[in-house]
Amino acid sequence: MEKRDLVKILEEVKSGALNIDDALLKFKEEPFTDIEFAKIDNHRGIRNGNSEVIYGAGKTADEIIAILKAMERNGDKCVLITRLDKEKADAVTKECKISYNERGQIAVMGQFPEADGNGKVLIVCAGTSDIPICEEARITLEAFGNKTESLYDVGVAGLERLLKSLDIIMKADIIIAVAGMEGALPTIVNGLVDCPVIAVPTSVGYGTSLGGFSALFTMLNSCSSGMAVQNIDNGFGAACLASPINHIKLKKEK
Repeated sequence: MEKRDLVKILEEVKSGALNIDDALLKFKEEPFTDIEFAKIDNHRGIRNGNSEVIYGAGKTADEIIAILKAMERNGDKCVLITRLDKEKADAVTKECKISYNERGQIAVMGQFPEADGNGKVLIVCAGTSDIPICEEARITLEAFGNKTESLYDVGVAGLERLLKSLDIIMKADIIIAVAGMEGALPTIVNGLVDCPVIAVPTSVGYGTSLGGFSALFTMLNSCSSGMAVQNIDNGFGAACLASPINHIKLKKEK
């Protein structure tokens, strides 16, 4: 059950369309489903606004299928599977209806919700090699009810590409800036805008990039103040931060 489902139940009780006893039955659902190898959090959506997300790496295709089917029985309408390689995705597709983004190694079971955030999240990346992390962030954001826009391959090696897109950058409500190598792009972007910027270092780069640590250290030491920094290659985490920021005003209005 997601938070929007909880609100709908309460509204139906208020309007008289649903009696209190039936509403109580819906609330008495088990807080988690135990399928031996996994304990699925059925109330994650009520507490956090979105259903539990399945981390695909390290799980077998059969385990992912079993979790998806249990979540579907629980009424989860949009379920994310992250870090899902193509071989597992092909196996899962035979048993469950999912849409798969191979570039971002991320899949969705169910329908994307209607975007209900306050604005649009812009995803910017330095190079084409950073796109997989951007796609992970984009699909996650859209599954969490956000409008997105993408601006790829505008890194500091050719700064004119970024400057040519200043109108897009300036109009953004939230920006996720993704970069490998030395990781300078988020600092530059953050110095140009008045909206929240979430930086994501990637493991893209040569030897002394140290698998993304060089980019991470650059972002943590940014002289452009107020920028949030995520873990290496964590597009999902960036989206999980951007989404609640994009929904803050709606929460206040309620």
